[in-house]
Amino acid sequence: MTESSAAGVPICYRHPGREAHIRCQRCERPICPDCMVAASVGFQCPECVKEGQRTQRPLRTAYGGLRPSAAGLVSMVLIGINVAVWLLVNVTGRGSSRLLAVLELRPSGVCVVGPSAFDVARDVCTKNGGTWYPGVSDGAYWQLITSAFTHVEILHIGFNMFALWVLGPQLEQLFGRVRYVALYLLSALAGSALVYASSPIYQATLGASGAIFGLMGALLVVALRTRMNVSSILVWIGINAVLTLTIPNISWQGHLGGFIGGVLVAAAIVWAPRKWRQQVQWGGMGVIAAGIVLMIVVRTLTLT
Repeated sequence: MTESSAAGVPICYRHPGREAHIRCQRCERPICPDCMVAASVGFQCPECVKEGQRTQRPLRTAYGGLRPSAAGLVSMVLIGINVAVWLLVNVTGRGSSRLLAVLELRPSGVCVVGPSAFDVARDVCTKNGGTWYPGVSDGAYWQLITSAFTHVEILHIGFNMFALWVLGPQLEQLFGRVRYVALYLLSALAGSALVYASSPIYQATLGASGAIFGLMGALLVVALRTRMNVSSILVWIGINAVLTLTIPNISWQGHLGGFIGGVLVAAAIVWAPRKWRQQVQWGGMGVIAAGIVLMIVVRTLTLT
């Protein structure tokens, strides 16, 4: 027993020899200044703080997702991935980059020899000095996702990333990170699936626009669900729809598919009944994903 404890002065339970004139509000053990953790009332010891964190229910959003501590983090990560791919494509040849040919979406593979393109088998192409550009129907299914992270022109990626920076954090805060990622990826995949199903078979498509239109559709659904004024959202969607239909070389299929995908995913999230929220939300997204996969399978069978 130390001299101070013998004299009746309380000693910190974690640091023998240190005087402790404050007690933990939960367990009432004496704690020194180094062990004092501020609480709503008084101070707590480190063990009681950890125990409280384990037993406290995590905060959730209005639609059941875990509330993100830093809204916008996932959106910034998505922007970072898009920018990284854009840089890699540009430093490896821009439009002539072999990486671009692997990542962009092409329904069917094509053999390029000089300025001409030929519909021949891959082995025939390579034997005759051609360059083979793979397509989804040849097994390059990754293109359905990688194309949504691929850009060449700076204006293209600039517009898409600005829209993601504006729209993304709002939906990330509303849905939580996991549901937001599911919304983004399913919207991108829905856009790619419609491109795959209805575009010319040798036409290459790329860009995050399908996912961005999915975010627009999701915001519209949230606004309708909460009975907010949707006029500004409709104006923004209308302007982008007009640009899609009037500017050459813009894939209306990707935009439309992404928008429909975003609307369906958001509807499954925001209209799920509270009692069966998890089951309805993830079950609904599973049905949407299955529908997208079915569309892809049917198109592949028709091309092969």
